[in-house]
Amino acid sequence: MADIVDKSTRSRMMAGIRSKGTKHELEIRKRLFALGFRYRLHDRRLPGKPDIVLPRYRAVIFFNGCFWHVHDCHLFRWPASNKVFWMGKLEGNRERDVDHIATLKKFGWRILLIWECSYRGTNKNREKEFDKITAKAMKWLRSKSKYREIRG
Repeated sequence: MADIVDKSTRSRMMAGIRSKGTKHELEIRKRLFALGFRYRLHDRRLPGKPDIVLPRYRAVIFFNGCFWHVHDCHLFRWPASNKVFWMGKLEGNRERDVDHIATLKKFGWRILLIWECSYRGTNKNREKEFDKITAKAMKWLRSKSKYREIRG
């Protein structure tokens, strides 16, 4: 299927997709801070520049978009056009994720992945979804668990 917009418009649209500071990420961060959790953002010294770093808990949190990180859920679908490019790009993202997680584990960091599908419900349920995600993250931070994923 051909793209419905021209190449320059598509480029502008793709450039507008943010990788940091999304409204969902900000909402979870705000809730964790209100609960007393203190953190750093996007620490470049750590593999993968985790979205949230909680040094006291030796824990990191990643907010992964289902498309960009090839999540096996209803939100991910392989693009119909330019398949070779997208397969290389997205598989490369997935391989880097695996390497970053392995390196973080090797150095004793605990990892929490929050997938986009966990908070992509209807607007009227949004508050409940964020409450559930925050409760799960808080429970995980206080546990001894090394790895956890929150999915939809």
